[in-house]
Formats: sequence, structure tokens, C-alpha cells
Amino acid sequence: MYQEDGDAIVLMASKAGQPTNPAWFHNLRANPDTTIQIGPDVRHVRARVASAEERDRLWRQFVALYPGSEAYQRNAGDRQIPIVVLEPR
Repeated sequence: MYQEDGDAIVLMASKAGQPTNPAWFHNLRANPDTTIQIGPDVRHVRARVASAEERDRLWRQFVALYPGSEAYQRNAGDRQIPIVVLEPR
């Protein structure tokens, strides 16, 4: 699931509330410079994990977009679901 935040694309690494982060999250941490495609639009981006302050704001937006996000966080237990920010490069 993604949303736009200014020029950035923001992703929720929920893995549907599983106890571990999704593989793509680890791939982006290891290789943050990548490209994404949304429809016909290809973008060159750099990935980073949202700061605590950003995460709070963006998490609320994800919950508003998809209320099931709260269930994902409950199911994830002690794992705080990461928010990834993909910034243009």
C-alpha cells in the first residue's frame, strides 16, 4: 500500500501484520537507490525509513486510507510496522 506525500511516495511495510518485516523492506534498506513504476510513470527514488515524528503523521494517514492498518499493527505484536519514504533522486 502506498500514498503520496508531497514529491515522495510512502509505503507501509505491513506484511499484513506478520511478526517480521517483508523481504522488500530489507531489500530497500540494503539498496536504497531504486526505481518504481506507478502506471506508466517511472521514478528514480531513494528509500529511507520515516523518522518517529514522520511515522506518527504518516501512520494516521494510512489508517485513514485503510482502517485495517490498525488490525495489522495489533497482529504484528511488538513489531512496529515501518513506514518507508521514497524520495526523488
